[in-house]
Amino acid sequence: MKNLKILLIEDDEIERMKFTRVLQKNNYTCKLQEATNGEEAVEILDDDTRTPDLILLDLNMPKMNGIEFLKSLKNNNKLKYIPVIILSTSNNHQDLKRCYEEGIAGYLVKPLKYEEYVEKIKSLIEYWGKNELISV
Repeated sequence: MKNLKILLIEDDEIERMKFTRVLQKNNYTCKLQEATNGEEAVEILDDDTRTPDLILLDLNMPKMNGIEFLKSLKNNNKLKYIPVIILSTSNNHQDLKRCYEEGIAGYLVKPLKYEEYVEKIKSLIEYWGKNELISV
């Protein structure tokens, strides 16, 4: 499994800590970058040396929400190929539909139980770690 470069865009510090804990406890050697909103993520992506293999995106964030960020990303000819996985508490059908219309690669609803969260994140990392991804 390759060492994924992941950009986690999440405004909730506890959620960011939880994700990091899953990586550490399972000895995943991913290179993790974090942004607390879409605007911060855009700044990271503007730096060519920090381009991720995979973006994990929350929908409900201040400044620039997940849908706005997705639209911005998919309009960028260089970055639009980066797979985006939504990590959200929303299982709203309209949110799901809008995200797929914007070209996401997957949508995970964050479970309430930590054990279920761990299993979802492990599956996600293992799946994307085996995929051939475009380097931009």
